[in-house]
Amino acid sequence: MIKSLPTLCLTGVLVFASPLLNAEPRVTVISQWAAGAEGDAMAAFGDLVTKSGATWQHSPVPGFTTDMMNKLRADIIAGKPPAASQLKGPEIQAWSQIAPTVSMNDLVAAAGYEKVISPELAKLHMVKGQWVALPLQVHRLNTLYASKKAMDKIGATSLPKTWDEFNAMARKMQAAGITPVAHGGLAWTDTLYFDLTLIGISPDAYRSAVMNLDDKALRGPEVLAAFKQLRQLTEWMNPANAGQHWSTFIPQIMRGEYGFVMMGGWASGVFKRGKFEEGKDYLCGPSPSNSPKPVFDLNADGMIFWDTKNADLLAGQKITAQVAMGKDFNRIFSQIQGSIPARTDIDLSDVAFQPCQRDASKNLAEAIAANQVVLSLSQNMAHNNTITAALRDVLTEFVHNKSITPEAAQKRLADAAASVR
Repeated sequence: MIKSLPTLCLTGVLVFASPLLNAEPRVTVISQWAAGAEGDAMAAFGDLVTKSGATWQHSPVPGFTTDMMNKLRADIIAGKPPAASQLKGPEIQAWSQIAPTVSMNDLVAAAGYEKVISPELAKLHMVKGQWVALPLQVHRLNTLYASKKAMDKIGATSLPKTWDEFNAMARKMQAAGITPVAHGGLAWTDTLYFDLTLIGISPDAYRSAVMNLDDKALRGPEVLAAFKQLRQLTEWMNPANAGQHWSTFIPQIMRGEYGFVMMGGWASGVFKRGKFEEGKDYLCGPSPSNSPKPVFDLNADGMIFWDTKNADLLAGQKITAQVAMGKDFNRIFSQIQGSIPARTDIDLSDVAFQPCQRDASKNLAEAIAANQVVLSLSQNMAHNNTITAALRDVLTEFVHNKSITPEAAQKRLADAAASVR
């Protein structure tokens, strides 16, 4: 039985202190993960929390991150925030100003957790020196998946490493009657493709233009080159697929009707759940890059803990945090979801991990050493939702309106950044 009571600090962050009176631990959770591999991963999380002594009550809000955040905002305004919710990147900093959070500093220290978490992740989940959130996983966004049957049809045995190689291979696929790029055309995936084109052309330009919103970089040659490459990609997409989720096309990808899809590492979890085998049914590795050094486009979902003023929920938060920091959770959650564990001391040689997960883990370590880790725009890691939305509107219009030239799109993007900078 957890017996601890929170006290409110002057900073507005709660910490655990004196005994509770027999509170039965319970945790209410909001996330956007309702089904598929991600839903399975959350169910496994809940099982671990339940076994550790707390009642798990997960209320998923399917859809994009903004759908979940709208529900979270409504609950906070109503004075009934969940005990914990999915949140990440700059949103952790922003939302911690909206409502009081609970500090996990003592629990983090007791677990020695900070020693096994990369500094990049630690910064994202701390506010004014307080651990108010914990990372659940890490995803490599710049991941390329290729249909093995499509690759076999054009005589290719390995993934393209540069954009020139990708373009040459895509032309061969098109000539062979294969649609080179599987793309559904939801706004966040349109933005993802821009992320990866610019990152693959110049990680430095991406950091300056996208992460720092530098006007000169936004209007520079690398961003224009990215728009030109993105326009080429749209020529290899099926326009009839607009408005559909990328996973809709998995059967066609496996049959070799589509050649490539660029997607975050969660795609590995989806393929695994569908009983598709890496190496046999598809190939997986980093998306095309012209950089001589490894680059990693980082996405990491976190779980933030809210002050609910209920003793049972505060007790449940403590158990949930301890589970989230543990090796069992880090191993099981990532094996199901296709991600990389947040902990750096997890052995990925287990057969339950896929080769692409091991490759992404190695890629991350090398990118950290090369100072080429960047934060994803498409996944709300580079900026808060307001800034992301302004840029995303420009990008998704460009993808779906071929009358817009790369030059015009670049100007619109720079102007949009100026309006929210």
